[in-house]
Amino acid sequence: MSPGSDQPNAVRRVVLPSGKTIEVVYFTDGAPERGAPAQSSPALLHHCPQCASELVYPTAWEEAGEDLWSLKLRCPNCEWRSQGSYDRATVERLDEELDRGAHAVVTDLKALMRANMEAEIDSFVSALDADDIWPIDF
Repeated sequence: MSPGSDQPNAVRRVVLPSGKTIEVVYFTDGAPERGAPAQSSPALLHHCPQCASELVYPTAWEEAGEDLWSLKLRCPNCEWRSQGSYDRATVERLDEELDRGAHAVVTDLKALMRANMEAEIDSFVSALDADDIWPIDF
């Protein structure tokens, strides 16, 4: 098809090292390009397609356009890795999942710290009650 037809296209602005900005127009026929990175389902970037883990996280990211981000993803369970470009809304959903995961980790950490401290206090009180603590212990 010729560029003047009603073929779907995408425009991307690229800033060259000289500072000059050019617009690159990509014409597509609706089929994915060969060699283009596979894109996961937009709502499921944190899900691993290999092992179904929900722990996938980005190892690198950079802005690839106005509303496009290039991400390198990694699954810590099976070491699956992928690279792809995703729209801003998809990346924001991944960011929300990462925030939820971080909150869960911090909540669990606080609970473990409290349980460990309670166990240490109980152990210390038991040692005091049994006269097992001497000045030399300090």
